[in-house]
Amino acid sequence: MTASTFDTIQTLAADILAVPRDQITLDASPETIGTWDSLQHLNLVLGLEQSFGVSFEPEEIDQMKSVRQIVALVDGKRASA
Repeated sequence: MTASTFDTIQTLAADILAVPRDQITLDASPETIGTWDSLQHLNLVLGLEQSFGVSFEPEEIDQMKSVRQIVALVDGKRASA
């Protein structure tokens, strides 16, 4: 995991989910962030795709159950690009 990837995701997620940046930890998930519903999840995915210049398959979107998993997916996509 790269720190810059996490920092970017942390800022993006905080903006989209309308929570303080410090609430977006690696263990943050829809279960721990009240505003992280299915619509905001899709907004987050779109923001990630725009910010990092990547595309996610539906099964990858389903795997995004925590910020830690999102960081790992983004890092994996960037490494293979």
